[in-house]
Amino acid sequence: MEIIKYEGHDLDELILRAKKEYGKDVKIISYEVSKGGLFGKKKYSLFVQVATPEEGFVDLLTKEERNEEIDRFLGKIENMIDKKIEPLKKVLEEGKCADLSVPAHNAIPTELDFAEQFKEFTGDALDLIKLLIKKDVDPKIAKTLVKESCGFDIDANKFDLNTSFFKEALIKAIEKKIKFKGPLRLQKGAFKVIAFVGPTGVGKTTNLFKIASELVINQKLRIAVISIDTFKVGAIQQARSFSNILNIPFYAITDSKNLKKTLQNLNGLDVVLIDTVGRSHYDYWRLGEMKEILGGGSDFMDISLVISCNYKNSEAIEIVNRYRTFFPINDIFFTKIDETYKPGILLNLPIKADIPVSFISTGQKVPEDIRILNPERMANYILGEHS
Repeated sequence: MEIIKYEGHDLDELILRAKKEYGKDVKIISYEVSKGGLFGKKKYSLFVQVATPEEGFVDLLTKEERNEEIDRFLGKIENMIDKKIEPLKKVLEEGKCADLSVPAHNAIPTELDFAEQFKEFTGDALDLIKLLIKKDVDPKIAKTLVKESCGFDIDANKFDLNTSFFKEALIKAIEKKIKFKGPLRLQKGAFKVIAFVGPTGVGKTTNLFKIASELVINQKLRIAVISIDTFKVGAIQQARSFSNILNIPFYAITDSKNLKKTLQNLNGLDVVLIDTVGRSHYDYWRLGEMKEILGGGSDFMDISLVISCNYKNSEAIEIVNRYRTFFPINDIFFTKIDETYKPGILLNLPIKADIPVSFISTGQKVPEDIRILNPERMANYILGEHS
C-alpha cells in the first residue's frame, strides 16, 4: 500500500480529487488542518491509501481481467468468512442461546395479571416490584430481585420486604445477582490490552478517552491508543486530537498483521486501548472481519462491550447474543444513562447475559462524565436517585 498526500484550502475539493484519481472507493485515512500566520487561511492535508503495482499481479492485468480476478478473490474471502460464521448463524437460528431469549409477553402486566403473577408477595414487596416494572425491568427479574430481600409474613402468609427502604432492599438483591468488575486498577509494566466493541453510535471513542484520561492523569500509567476505525471520515482525526491532548502515542491499524506488530512494539507500555469501528450486530460479515483484525492481539486482550442505556431491552439482549458469538466479552460498559428515564436495561442485561458490568457514562464531557458501576450506584439509577 502507498500513502498519498493532498494539500489545499478546500477539504471537499481534495477528497473529490482523490476519488477522481483513484476511484470513489479510495480509502481516506485522515486529514490535518493548519493555519498560515495569525490571519492565515486554513490549509488542509488529506492522506489516502492506495494500492501499488508491486503488490500483486492483478495490477498487470487488463481492466476486464482485473475486475474478474478481484471478483474471484473477494469471492474466496467471503467464502472463508462465511464458513467461519456459519456455525454461529446456526446457533442463533436454532435458539441455542436460550438464556438470552426475550419473552413475547414482556409488557407491563395488567392489574389482574399482576395480582396473579405476584400473588405470593404483599406490602412493600409488591410496591417495589411495581416500581421496577415501571422502570422497564423485566417482570421475572423484578420478582427474582425482590424475593432476595424478603422475609415471610406469617400473618399475611406471603413474602414482604425485610428492610425499611427500597434502596436497601435493591442493593442487597443486586449484590447477589449481578457481577461487578470494580475499579480499573492496572499495574505498571503489566502490559494490558483492552478493546472496546459495540454498535455504531454508542460512544466507544469518547468513553475510551475518558478511561485513557483516568489512566494517564490519575494513575500515571504509560498508555497508547490504537484505532481500527478507518472507515468513518473524521474518526481518526478525533481520536488523534484526544491523544495529542493527553500526549500519548496514537496508531491507525487496518489489519491483524499490523496490529500484532504494533502491539509487540508497544510491549514496554502499561496499557493499550483499542477503538473499533461500530458494527451492526446483524452484519455477520463485518463482525467476522473485525474479529480477524482483533485476532492479532487476542491472546492477551480484554474486550469490553459498549451498550447504550436507551436501547430497548430486546435489542440490547440481541446485541449481546450476537456479539459474544464473535468475541469473548469480559464486561458490559453502559453509556447514555442521561438519555433515558427507564433504565431497566441496567438490571436485565447483566442478569440475563451473566456478564460483569464495569462503567456507566453519564454525559459527553471528557473526562468527568463517567462512573464506576457498583450495587449502590446501580440502585440509585433504577430508583431515580442519580449519583
